[in-house]
Amino acid sequence: MTQPRTRQELYDIISQTSKAEFILEEMVRLGFWGDRPVDPGGAHKRRGEILKRLSALQSEAARTQNREAVLKAIRRERMAESRRKREENKQARIEAKRARAEAWRQRKAKEILYLGEGVSFDLSKTANNMDAWLGAEPEPEDYRERLEGLSASALPQLKSPPDLARALGISLGELRFLAFQRVVSSQSHYRQFRIAKKTGGLRTISAPMPRLKRVQRWILDEIINKIDDIGLHDAAHGFRAGRGILSNAAPHVGQAVVINMDLADFFPTITFSRTRGLFASMGYSPSVAVILALLTTEADIEAVELDGRTWYVRGGERRLPQGAPSSPGITNLICRRLDARLSGYAAQHGWTYTRYADDLTFSGEGQDLNQLLWVARRIIEDEGLRINEDKTRILRRGRRQEVTGLIVNDQLGVPRRALRRFRALLHQVRLDGPKGKRWGQGEDLFASMMGFADFVYMVDPAKGAPLRAEVRALQARYPWRAALDEAPLSLSKPSAPLIAATPEDAPTPEDAPTPPEAAQEIEEVEEASPTQEAQPDPNRPWWRLF
Repeated sequence: MTQPRTRQELYDIISQTSKAEFILEEMVRLGFWGDRPVDPGGAHKRRGEILKRLSALQSEAARTQNREAVLKAIRRERMAESRRKREENKQARIEAKRARAEAWRQRKAKEILYLGEGVSFDLSKTANNMDAWLGAEPEPEDYRERLEGLSASALPQLKSPPDLARALGISLGELRFLAFQRVVSSQSHYRQFRIAKKTGGLRTISAPMPRLKRVQRWILDEIINKIDDIGLHDAAHGFRAGRGILSNAAPHVGQAVVINMDLADFFPTITFSRTRGLFASMGYSPSVAVILALLTTEADIEAVELDGRTWYVRGGERRLPQGAPSSPGITNLICRRLDARLSGYAAQHGWTYTRYADDLTFSGEGQDLNQLLWVARRIIEDEGLRINEDKTRILRRGRRQEVTGLIVNDQLGVPRRALRRFRALLHQVRLDGPKGKRWGQGEDLFASMMGFADFVYMVDPAKGAPLRAEVRALQARYPWRAALDEAPLSLSKPSAPLIAATPEDAPTPEDAPTPPEAAQEIEEVEEASPTQEAQPDPNRPWWRLF
């Protein structure tokens, strides 16, 4: 036993054993116990332990006799245990939340899982379940056949959203940003403005921002145009390479009856669901088809000022924006079945059918005319489109027959009154120069004049060649800057003014046909026969040149 050096150490030793045991140990240490064989130390030690236990039992008995004290002790123990468990659960939840956030961050870096309400249900269906549109899991063999089909049609093989992002040359985050459908946003991917229609009213143009426009251009060049030749019907002439208003009007020259029909709200009729179905029909997985449809469609957006900030509020269903470079090509692909059905019926009953964008034309000898009109309406409505009844025209031989702005009575003709105005403008420029004069809506007088001369040359080279030569001579005679004037005097009928300025990167609006620079609004059209007087038509279609 260690000898105590202070009084406190002595008290501590006695409290740990007992006073009798301490005295006995000291007596043995000091030699007072001698060599006697009996050692009472063990007995004293046992006695001390018994006394301690007895003291503890007495204390416990005294405590248990006080019911309130017992309940308080139990409550303290339970509360302490509860606090311990809550802290453990809290730490576990924090760790689980941190793990989920990290897993979600890593997954978002590799996948696109959500793009807004109502459009995200198919994003988890990647290339491994391409037949999910039909509700069936695909076989690997079927999947390979689809990929071979994509390769055969020279389309990009996009198995998943990351493949699409890599093909576009952008990050997955930027692809998510461009495709995300927001109800309210502080920025918009489109600049909307309105232009006046020639037939009255306003037309809303949605011009995509540069980043989205580049993506839509890629979709147009790498997907839509790749299946143009193998996927479009021969009756379609609008927005196709090597075709235009001339090829659309030529089949109807010299017919007894020409019927013009116009589809109402053509671009807005093509919804997000139909666009998604189009890309899915090409063989793309549901996730890729959804993103391609989001990139090429947009809902109506209303700009709202609140607390000095502009907010863009989405309303209605997504549809093809009128102004996106990809919209015309998508409409051509979606109208494949419409063209096939109308062309098939027309061929069986002796009619010729062509379509330029939303303008449908039939021509023939006039047999079963009422039946043709009835069947055409049923087919168009069955395809989810509507006819603008106010623009339906039946043109018979003996009066001016017009198709996409060109006369088709005996041969393709060019605008007579527009030619007279143009020649008058050339005469005035020769007399006193280009200052104060204007042609069409262009700022550059000579560029607008050359555009119209080229259009005339395209339709009738014999008439167009002298006009082109004269424009070149005038352009060489006068500096081109003289064509710009703050208050020009137009010799042509002024077009309807813009409600808002057109952005520099905005595509040609729907009112501008191919070629867009083909100038001046037409009121009277020159026909093949010089003796037949053309009559002005108040129902001019949207593609009429201006």
